[in-house]
Amino acid sequence: MSRIMKICTLLLLAAWLSPMAVLADTPYLDLVEKADKACEEGKWGEAESALQAAIDTEPDNPGNILLLSNLGMVRYNLGLDSMAIATFDRALAKAPSSVTILANRAKVYTAMGMEQEAFDDYSRIMLLDSTYITARYHHGLLALRHRMFDVAKEDFDYLTKHYPSSDEAIIGAATMHSSLGEYKEAIPLYSEILRTIKEPEYYGARAYCYLMTGDLQEAASDIASALELTPDDGELYLYRAALNKMHFRPDDARKDAQRAVELGVDPARAAQFLK
Repeated sequence: MSRIMKICTLLLLAAWLSPMAVLADTPYLDLVEKADKACEEGKWGEAESALQAAIDTEPDNPGNILLLSNLGMVRYNLGLDSMAIATFDRALAKAPSSVTILANRAKVYTAMGMEQEAFDDYSRIMLLDSTYITARYHHGLLALRHRMFDVAKEDFDYLTKHYPSSDEAIIGAATMHSSLGEYKEAIPLYSEILRTIKEPEYYGARAYCYLMTGDLQEAASDIASALELTPDDGELYLYRAALNKMHFRPDDARKDAQRAVELGVDPARAAQFLK
């Protein structure tokens, strides 16, 4: 998960404060503006200091709920995951029904490998706001990863029914089909996504489906496209090792499998190509 994050604190803060307060030039808003500029420039340390200083300057300001949410994401971008969670907890103590704060905390929980906690936060968001499709999408993905197929199907069917043209609905359905071994059904869905979102993960996912259906030419094309975008993705080298094995090129398969292991793929998964 990428740690890149952009926030627009000043603009969002207008939702919390009166128009006159936003227009007023105060140390609090000066610090918020400084934090905003630092975030835009990716200077997370400066952003953290400015946000904390703003909160300390006016501890009773209702806008601090938003600042705490942003501070949590800034700390996540700094690699301070536990501090980020503690910051979100502080924000939620003040605004327990904020789906934005819950979604931010769920994102960090997922990055930390605390998937049950993330799942619980997404479940809570869905109860608070059934239209928050990103939360339902991630809830479904987590359910799928833990083989809760009925839960995942319910989530993705809901997205398909109510938001059929959304990326989340299409990707969710494609992922569901692929996880169930329904590769032919998944391929056109990945193709639909790739018309507008040319990301390596979707090329890789479609390549895997092509491998599983025996369409080696299309698989080779997708693997090449994905590797061009992310040349250090070990999973793609593992797919290419499988492709080379299917083409009866054991030496090439071995080289790709070795490269996959070097890039972090579990050696047990690559073992069949290393013989």
